[in-house]
Amino acid sequence: MHRILILLAGLMLAAPLSAVAQTSPALPDPARFAAEFTAFETQDQANPPGDCRIVFVGSSTIRFWSSLDADMTGFSVLNRGFGGARISDINAVFARVVVPYHPRAIVFYAGENDFAAGRTAPDVVADFARFMELKTRTLGSTPVFFISLKPSRLREAQMPGQAWINARIRAMAAGRRDLTYVDVVPSMLGPDRRPMDIFRADGLHMTPAGYAIWTSIVRRALHGRRLASPTCPA
Repeated sequence: MHRILILLAGLMLAAPLSAVAQTSPALPDPARFAAEFTAFETQDQANPPGDCRIVFVGSSTIRFWSSLDADMTGFSVLNRGFGGARISDINAVFARVVVPYHPRAIVFYAGENDFAAGRTAPDVVADFARFMELKTRTLGSTPVFFISLKPSRLREAQMPGQAWINARIRAMAAGRRDLTYVDVVPSMLGPDRRPMDIFRADGLHMTPAGYAIWTSIVRRALHGRRLASPTCPA
């Protein structure tokens, strides 16, 4: 009996700690971002960005990175963050917001909104695995940099579940040459292991101080890899 209790305890610890719901709610319609997708296409027609940029795709954390061009000096980048995007939204419009740019690399940030809206941690990981399948099918070995789900003051209670998701994607990256896990979590926590004061009034979106932390970490990750894709040799 003692051994059975130990086994059950281990199984409980292996489960996503913050995933209260066992079944994810229905996915929202990505058409709610139609105006933003149209705006991207209008911008591209007026000022074609060209191929072989590093495409930053994801949720509003990417969208609000207004200093991205300056922060990534030395790299040719393109910001394609939109609204409160979830991974499923990016998957649904992958052919529209990523593929046309034939990127040299992809920097990806999403999953936080998904988990906050009730999608289970295993489903969030599965959604990202689907993204990687789409990427491989259409863009081959193009490298992807997954930025870990960030801790924030608004979603501090969700940090255990975010950590579970991050750990699974870190493990995924360990087994793939085309995926790099970019860990921003430790640098965003104070000595008390709580999110630092680097957020706007909403407690979710970062101030310039937060983006400065990301800039250093993301630049180091990009410098540490050979940035080449099937259509963009190094």
